[in-house]
Amino acid sequence: MEKPAVIAPQRAWGKGRLVAKPFAGRTRIAELYQEGCAKIRLPESFDGKMEAVLINSSGGLTGGDRMDWSFAAGAGTHLTLTTQACEKIYKASADTAGVKTRIEVGPDASVHWLPQETILFDRASLTRRLDVDIAEGGAFLAVEAVLLGRTAMQEAMETGLFQDCWRIRKSGVLVHAENMRLSGAVGCLTQTAPVLGGRVAFATLFYTGPDCEMLVDRLRACLGDTAGGVSHYQVSGEDKLVARLAATDGFALRKILIPLISHLRKGASVPKVWTL
Repeated sequence: MEKPAVIAPQRAWGKGRLVAKPFAGRTRIAELYQEGCAKIRLPESFDGKMEAVLINSSGGLTGGDRMDWSFAAGAGTHLTLTTQACEKIYKASADTAGVKTRIEVGPDASVHWLPQETILFDRASLTRRLDVDIAEGGAFLAVEAVLLGRTAMQEAMETGLFQDCWRIRKSGVLVHAENMRLSGAVGCLTQTAPVLGGRVAFATLFYTGPDCEMLVDRLRACLGDTAGGVSHYQVSGEDKLVARLAATDGFALRKILIPLISHLRKGASVPKVWTL
């Protein structure tokens, strides 16, 4: 008797690439590619800058799903990258969801990587990597926020896996490297004081540009007595700012994050899709 055929679960897969170039004092499209569930939309702008909205049309990620993003900002361009909504990472029956993002910042260009929060549901599994190469005179701002479940829906991430790897280079020098891993009994781990002290929302904010040192005091004033801090470092002569933030829920985290982002964006607020 023949064994029944084993049908592999359907998995989401997407690949998107955007290259920006300078033209007549504005940032324009040089290359746009999208495949699978990865979509890129470019709202009309009137200030010469470009904003790209990234969409995962599958509606979320689970074990075995893969997303691959690639972006490049040409010399003197300004590119803001955000997401249409929070990325939801659902329970994985097997394997892990994988997200890779590569960003190139050209000479005197500026890139703001501002995705909305990643929501990890119970038994979710996500492995994520961010690689950035910044040319001389370039500026780069990045924010990654994570929610361990949705507090308003009384949901929590009790077990699962979250791995996050950052590698950021400027003028060929590695200026920032970090590896984060939450695995197993995540709910118990995050209750401990050295981790999150019971908080379920956290974020990392990174910035490198010519004005790092001048921004530190203002950022610390914005933080006040909230759970978090801002540090200024020099690595091989390159400046960077790193902020770590934690809050009781996503709403409280946004109240901390938005003023910090606005200050680093020279008064500009977060992308409009954050408030839709």
